[in-house]
Amino acid sequence: MMGPMDPQKPPRTTPPNKTPIEDYAIIGNFESAALISKHGSIDWLCLPRFDSGACFAALLGCEDQGHWSIFPDTSQLEGPQAVKITRRYRRDTLILETEFETPTGKVRLTDCMPQGSEVPTVIRVVQGLHGEVPMRMDLVLRFDYGSIVPWVTKDVFGSMRAIAGPDAVRVRSTVPLSGKDMKTVSAFTMKSGQKEEFVMTWFPSAQEHHTEIENPDGEIDRTALWWRNWSSHCTYRGPYADVVKRSLITLKALTHQKTGGIIAAPTTSLPEGLGGSRNWDYRYCWLRDSTYTLYALLHSGYTEEARHWKDWLLRAVAGSPSQLNIMYGVRGERRLTEIELPWLAGYEGSQPVRQGNAAHNQLQLDVFGELMGAFHLSRQFGIENDGVAWKLQRRITEFLETQWFKPDNGIWEVRGEPQHFVFSKAMAWLAFDRGIQAVECNGMKGPVERWTKIRDQIHAEICEKGFDPELGTFVQSYGSKALDANLLLLVNIGFLPPNDSRLVATVAAIQRDLMSDGFVLRYKPQETEDGLPGTEGVFLACTFWLVDALILLGKRDEAKTIFERAIKVRNDLGLLSEEYDTKEKRLVGNFPQGFSHISLINSATNLAASQPGQNANKMGPAQHRSQRPRTMDGAAEFVA
Repeated sequence: MMGPMDPQKPPRTTPPNKTPIEDYAIIGNFESAALISKHGSIDWLCLPRFDSGACFAALLGCEDQGHWSIFPDTSQLEGPQAVKITRRYRRDTLILETEFETPTGKVRLTDCMPQGSEVPTVIRVVQGLHGEVPMRMDLVLRFDYGSIVPWVTKDVFGSMRAIAGPDAVRVRSTVPLSGKDMKTVSAFTMKSGQKEEFVMTWFPSAQEHHTEIENPDGEIDRTALWWRNWSSHCTYRGPYADVVKRSLITLKALTHQKTGGIIAAPTTSLPEGLGGSRNWDYRYCWLRDSTYTLYALLHSGYTEEARHWKDWLLRAVAGSPSQLNIMYGVRGERRLTEIELPWLAGYEGSQPVRQGNAAHNQLQLDVFGELMGAFHLSRQFGIENDGVAWKLQRRITEFLETQWFKPDNGIWEVRGEPQHFVFSKAMAWLAFDRGIQAVECNGMKGPVERWTKIRDQIHAEICEKGFDPELGTFVQSYGSKALDANLLLLVNIGFLPPNDSRLVATVAAIQRDLMSDGFVLRYKPQETEDGLPGTEGVFLACTFWLVDALILLGKRDEAKTIFERAIKVRNDLGLLSEEYDTKEKRLVGNFPQGFSHISLINSATNLAASQPGQNANKMGPAQHRSQRPRTMDGAAEFVA
């Protein structure tokens, strides 16, 4: 029996987590996801959903705030260094296999969250490969991000059950479990050919009855078969097939199966700068990602996933455009109130730890352009939009008529004063442009003359106020001298022809002034009033945007060099976070980051489409988006 714990002063007998972010792997079931370290410890898991409270929160605190480790018992060895660790995903799946080799033997740990199970389940299977290896299992369950110690009991079958409020977890094991120091532990020895199984199931505490997994090995095999069937639909053909497929699998892992929503990352508050305060909750769905996501899915053969994402978009933004959020929960929730969790020390002391995201109700003009672009793209690829969808788009465009000239918080969600960001204005231009194209090329009905006038007005204003003649480049905001990596996207949205001297000069300036060790910064924090202290790493998606821009500028070889440098910072399993610390040579930011993987997929597709000898009618996302339709079908023919 265990009593309550004061969340402000949790017992802490272990130091804060210092496991490198790149040492983590992800497993998931399309409703939630777990992060597992190289040492076989699940240090992050939110149940039952991506954005629920974590029952394992050691990632952002210490081991006492929730983890589940299975590892050789180093007390009987010469310390952890006596264990050689290798790991991999089973081919074309999200099933993780970690092998521990000691002087006395070798074991394999297989981790899986089965897709389609009645309730969220984690399966862990230990198999002896040769010799003998003493093993130890430590399980520390702490609900609500490490703040609540559950009531733990055993049933007559030896299973462990933990309950606190609405949450309940049952753990079944083929080895005996016992309680010690507010933990559930087990010590056992693995011999060659031996197999031991652990199954953890979450369920609502008031609903005890559910179907138990009786054959964990068989469930893992069924899940592997499902993943390999899904992976076989990938249509990417190019030199980076394995890289692209792993990114697609990661993107799928971030997808909520029941709604089609795709979260940005399964974590919160992993810092953009180690020890800093730029720590955000990314377990939500950003509208900004919509067009890029559709391109990545459609160009890779995943039309059904693209359709589900588009349908999620339509449901999420339904209603008054004046109440549009820039991000939503996986079911389309709008209230994502941000609070701080002071009992968590933060990853490597990076505070505060946040739940929710206050940026959800900012005015960010670029999302209107992304929405219009996403629905425009879905029409071009035959993902039909009904009349209701077009009515919604018209209302969005009509609302934007009253908003485009206002300052906003921009694509980077600055927490300082709103500004007239150039990219925000450019995406407002894109919204009207795509509305005009829907009428002229797809037969929709709308006030083309009025929209054309506004579109041209925005274009002229950007060229006048967003371009600095002295610098010879576009700038971050009106009157600013600062650069911003989002200006790279002006090349591929068709705002100007890619060979326009102003765009060429802007790309060159970003390469000169916003690059660190071959990677692209979003902007220089000391030159931008973003309302936040400290600095951050290079932004990996921005580096891929540079690849895309250079391809459109005809500099494919240079683009390829930058792309291949960027994919080298993936961890050993092919996973990327949001950012990279070029000094510490470490991944930083939330992990794994969907936007980084989406951008990687699109850049790889652009490189494949731009190969010498490639069919001229086959375009990558950047080439496709930068072109303008000339025919009424909106898809058959494009011109610059």
